[in-house]
Amino acid sequence: MNSLIIAVLLLALLGLAYQTGWMTSRRLATPNGVKVHSRPQYHAARVALWTLVPALVILAIWGLFGTDLTRSYAVSLIPTETLVALDQIGLNATLQRIYALASGYGVAGAVQPFEQSAADALRNFQLITFLALIAAVAAVGIFGLLYARSRITPRLRARNIVETVVTALLIFCSAVAILTTVGIVLSLLSEAIRFFSFINPVDFFFGTVWNPGFSSTGTGNHGQYGLLPLLTGTLWVAAIASLVAVPIGLMTAIYLSQYAPRQVRAVVKPLIEILAGIPTIVYGFFALVSVGPFLRNAGGAIGLNISATSALTAGLVMGIMIIPFISSLSDDILNQVPKSLRDGAYGLGATQSETIRNVLLPAALPGIVGAFLLAVSRAIGETMIVVLAAGNSPVLRGTPLEPISTITVSIVNQLTGDTDFTGPQSLVAFALGLTLFVMTLILNIVALYIVRRFREQYE
Repeated sequence: MNSLIIAVLLLALLGLAYQTGWMTSRRLATPNGVKVHSRPQYHAARVALWTLVPALVILAIWGLFGTDLTRSYAVSLIPTETLVALDQIGLNATLQRIYALASGYGVAGAVQPFEQSAADALRNFQLITFLALIAAVAAVGIFGLLYARSRITPRLRARNIVETVVTALLIFCSAVAILTTVGIVLSLLSEAIRFFSFINPVDFFFGTVWNPGFSSTGTGNHGQYGLLPLLTGTLWVAAIASLVAVPIGLMTAIYLSQYAPRQVRAVVKPLIEILAGIPTIVYGFFALVSVGPFLRNAGGAIGLNISATSALTAGLVMGIMIIPFISSLSDDILNQVPKSLRDGAYGLGATQSETIRNVLLPAALPGIVGAFLLAVSRAIGETMIVVLAAGNSPVLRGTPLEPISTITVSIVNQLTGDTDFTGPQSLVAFALGLTLFVMTLILNIVALYIVRRFREQYE
């Protein structure tokens, strides 16, 4: 409820500020020939920024220090003789009871008189501090509104100010994305280095046996952590999924964008995109109970020994899952190719298939490669389908017809249960995650090379 009240207050301040800035700036445009530098919407946005930013600063300050202030006050309500007798665990339990009573919830056991009095005092304190917070937010917001409105003049460069703020916001968002990636890589790298202090990197990257040990931390037999069985399984599944999804998805996109009547496209494209909204657990169950037994029976009919849970089963179902990523994105990209290119090709005597092959696909190549990359990355990082359909057998296989395991499944297995992240049994998950990151990076580099090598640019 408190968050809703604050949100409504901020929206009210924002709307009032924008409307005030708009109306004030409109009055500047009089018939007396005064030239106004910025349009009314920029003046309105500037006033809204002066109103919203100080209010958000007050809320940020309270968010940083409000919890500690409330806790300190709650601790001061506990009698000294009781407080001295409590350790940290007991203090936390007592504070939780006081918070629960102050919120109106019941507690287990009898309520001590000091707990009830402390809860009543804490409730009043929370009400007073909330009202003070609301008053402070409203006061600084209104002050910012009045100040910004008073500064509106015909020559005020409101547009430059607003665009500078928007540019700074965009730079901040970009920096957050970049720093998040850097932080992930550094965390993976640091923990992977700790893992390699237990296991030789050569044994990890070139080992053929995956048999982790679960001995006590730092002692005993660590087991064997050969990556090749997991890497082979991952590549089998990703390759089969790509062989299924890439041709079907691309041909579907070409048909929908170039051949299908409008009525057919309006029905088929939403139906294909429904596949992207189905949870992966449903795909995994479908693979386990339908696709796996079908492949086993079909293989038996032609003399092949195909396991119901295998890389082939997981790859086929995963390929079906990622078809919408390729078809939908490729269809949108093909439709963005200028119609003048097609008309020019037809004018030179090219057939429709020749136009698609020699004009549309080269022009749309960067986007299509991006769609392929997204689909393959999804296949490499998928977990639930592989857990149910691949058999979870971390053994080096030379055929996709037998059970396998992948890197993502092994990460889940190693992080399931109690983990202390001090031994190789848990730290190996970071080494596996770093391996997946490097694989994705290599995919991006290859895709960039393909785009630069075969892309056709048109003016």
